[in-house]
Amino acid sequence: QEPLVESGGGSVHAGGSLRLSCASSEYTNNFFCMDWSRQIPGKERDEVARLYAGGNAHYADFVKGRFAISRDDVKKTLTLQMDNLQPEDTAVYYCAATRSRARCLSRDVNYWGQGAQVTVAS
Repeated sequence: QEPLVESGGGSVHAGGSLRLSCASSEYTNNFFCMDWSRQIPGKERDEVARLYAGGNAHYADFVKGRFAISRDDVKKTLTLQMDNLQPEDTAVYYCAATRSRARCLSRDVNYWGQGAQVTVAS
């Protein structure tokens, strides 16, 4: 069983919304932080949003006010609600989970999901 499995990617027009989900094979409260990153072909993977176990969330400037990260420890899922999507948001989105504070700070991820394609047409 894969540790993390994303779902919910797809295609929308500019201004539309999508909701990504990441199902974990273990309890999400085992992880000190969980995050969403995205990667455009030929470019490095960029962190989009991060959620710490205490509930603090951090967002990249390019998604602030449009994206929201949340976690459901009962359902063992991480979610990314994406609103007002723009063509530049087109990418493969990955969820990640990290167990310890030290590894979160050094971005030494324990698990990556397989990725979900998000395509935004103008």
